[in-house]
Amino acid sequence: MSSFLIEKSFTRGQVDKTLFIKKVNNDLLIVQIYVDDNTFGSTNETLCKEFSCCMQKEFEMSMMGELNFFLGLQVKQMKHGTFLSQTKYCIKLVKKFGMEKCKEASTPMATSTYLDLDEKGKSVDESRYKGMVGSLLYLTASRPNIMLSVCLCARYQSNPKESHLVIVKRIIKYLKGTTNVGLWYPKGTSLNLTGFLDSDFVGCKLDKKSTSGTCHLLGSSQVSWNCKKQAYVALLTAKAEYIAVGSCCAQSLWMK
Repeated sequence: MSSFLIEKSFTRGQVDKTLFIKKVNNDLLIVQIYVDDNTFGSTNETLCKEFSCCMQKEFEMSMMGELNFFLGLQVKQMKHGTFLSQTKYCIKLVKKFGMEKCKEASTPMATSTYLDLDEKGKSVDESRYKGMVGSLLYLTASRPNIMLSVCLCARYQSNPKESHLVIVKRIIKYLKGTTNVGLWYPKGTSLNLTGFLDSDFVGCKLDKKSTSGTCHLLGSSQVSWNCKKQAYVALLTAKAEYIAVGSCCAQSLWMK
């Protein structure tokens, strides 16, 4: 498929090798490939129709039409904008881990929560814990509000304890009451790129490293978010913030 697209005058993305772009005068045709699935869009509807016919002649295609579901991501295209969510996946996740009847939580994690190795704690099923964390990580594709909590729990996938499982279950309890939450991209918004960042100081008591958090918006639409433990130990709060600034600026420059 890649060779075919390049033959049809598409250029391959330099960073994302599964992204293909074709320029026709002042219009763009963009194609994103994931194994044997692909989604495409254009600033000119005629280009979409031509590309659809071209692909159907070359490959055996199915479900050709307006995008509404892709790799677990629900896409609702409306007159005033587009809404992205993983509602079906979220409901399935709650059922998968037998928490349909649990009490809902108002937040994914309490602000006073602290996690460590808990070496004296009672061990839990490691494969089940990894399955829960992995499922939650996939959900962060449309739920930046659980990114910090999920990434914190992901640090303890080796020999997890009951204290870790309690936090993971709390995140799922929060999701049970917020299955319809997603990302809204209004039509006609400005393309001003804005970045926000923050960091804790010595958030991890085990290795004394801080955690950086960043998010970027195009106009009022959130398009990028990240939460990651810093690679180095910051001796000052200013240093921890400086590292976060560097990460935020790097992402801003890449997006521009």
